[in-house]
Amino acid sequence: MAEARSRQIIIAGAGIAGLTAALAFAVRGYPVRVFERAQRLDEVGAGLQLSPNATRILDRLGVLPGLRHAAVRPDAVVMRDASSLAELGRVQLGAAAEWRWKAPYLTAHRADLQGALLAHVGREPGIQLTTGATVRDATPHPLGVTVSVEIAGRIEQTAGMLLVVADGVWSDLRRLVGDRGKSRFAGQVAWRRTIRAESPAGRSLAQLGIGGVVTAFLAPGFHLITYPVRGGAALNLVAFTRGTSMSETWSGTMDTKVLKTAMRRTAPALSKLADDDGEWMVWPLHTMPLGGSWTAPGGIALIGDAAHAMTPYAAQGAAMAIEDAETLAGHVLARPDSVADALATWERERRRRIERVARRGRLNRMAWHAAGPVAATRNLFLRMRGPEKLATGLDWLYGWKPPALKL
Repeated sequence: MAEARSRQIIIAGAGIAGLTAALAFAVRGYPVRVFERAQRLDEVGAGLQLSPNATRILDRLGVLPGLRHAAVRPDAVVMRDASSLAELGRVQLGAAAEWRWKAPYLTAHRADLQGALLAHVGREPGIQLTTGATVRDATPHPLGVTVSVEIAGRIEQTAGMLLVVADGVWSDLRRLVGDRGKSRFAGQVAWRRTIRAESPAGRSLAQLGIGGVVTAFLAPGFHLITYPVRGGAALNLVAFTRGTSMSETWSGTMDTKVLKTAMRRTAPALSKLADDDGEWMVWPLHTMPLGGSWTAPGGIALIGDAAHAMTPYAAQGAAMAIEDAETLAGHVLARPDSVADALATWERERRRRIERVARRGRLNRMAWHAAGPVAATRNLFLRMRGPEKLATGLDWLYGWKPPALKL
C-alpha cells in the first residue's frame, strides 16, 4: 500500500484534460485518483475540432474507437466570404489528412468526447474517479504531495507523487504554483448553438454546400464556423463577436442584438440565423498570460486551460490539453527519480509549443476579421497558396507527435 501511495497520481478535474491525463498515467502503470467537483458529469459544452495531433494521442490511449461512431471525419476546411459566400481557400482533410498526418481530423460534440474518455476510464482498474469532490489545497513535501479534498462537507486527505490541476480556465487551484491571478476576458464572446441537420436552419445551411466540411465564413470583425457533429445528425455553429465581460459560465445569454449587428453584412442565409427562434449560448473568451509558471517543483502541474487558456482561433484548445496530458505522463515516467526535473523539462518543452500555437491563433483572428485592403490581401494570399501549400503550412501543427517515450 505504501508503494502504491507513493506512486499515486492525483488529478483535480474530470474534463477532457483531466480524463486524458488519467488514462495517460494509468497506461504507464501509475495508480490514479481523479476528483471532480460536479456531482454528475452531464452533457455540457458544444462542438470541438480534433486535429491529427490530438487524435493520434487518443488512438494511442485506446479512446478513438469509442469516439468514431459519434464523430465526423470532415472532407475539408473551407474558408468563404460571409457576404458573397465565395470560396476563398480550403485545406483538404478526410483521407488526405490521414495520409499526410497519419491520423484523422475529426469534429465531435464535447460531450461525446468526454463520454468516450469516461467509458475508457471506467475500464481501467488503476483509475478511481470520485465526483462531488473538490480539491481545496495541496502541500508538497519530500515524499510527494498531500492533497486536501472536500467530500460531502468533510475534508479528507490523500497522498501522491504528483497533483495534476485540470480544473479549467477559471481554475481555483492555479494559486498552488504561484500568484498567477485570474484569467482575463479577451474582449470577444463566442455565440454557440447546435442545430439538427434536418431542421429548417440546417437544410438552409446545407444548400450553401457546407455538408461534410468545416466552413469558416469570414467578415470584418466577425466570423462564423460550422461543422457536423453527432455522426452528422447535427451542426455545430459558433460565431465570434466583440462583447463585454460577463459571468464565468459556459451557458450565459446575451441580447442577440450584438450578434445581429455583427452579421448584418453577411449573406441572408447566414444573417437570418440570428433572427430565428433558436437559442444561442454565449461563452466569454478568457485567456491566461503565458508568462507565469505551470509547475511547482514539489509535485504540482497545471495542464490545459488552467495553465494556458487561449482564444479558440486555431481550434486547438482541446488538442493542447490532450497533448499536455500525454507529454506530462511521458516525462514523469522518464524521470522517476526526480519529479521536479521531470516537471521543469516538461514545462520548458511545452511552453515553446504552446507559444507557437497561441501566435497562430492571433494571426488567424487578425486575418479572419480583416476588412478593406487587409482582407483583399488575405484573399489573394489564400488563392495563390492553394490547398497543397495551405496544408504544408499546417504540418508543424497537425503533424506533431509526442516524444518517443516508452509507455
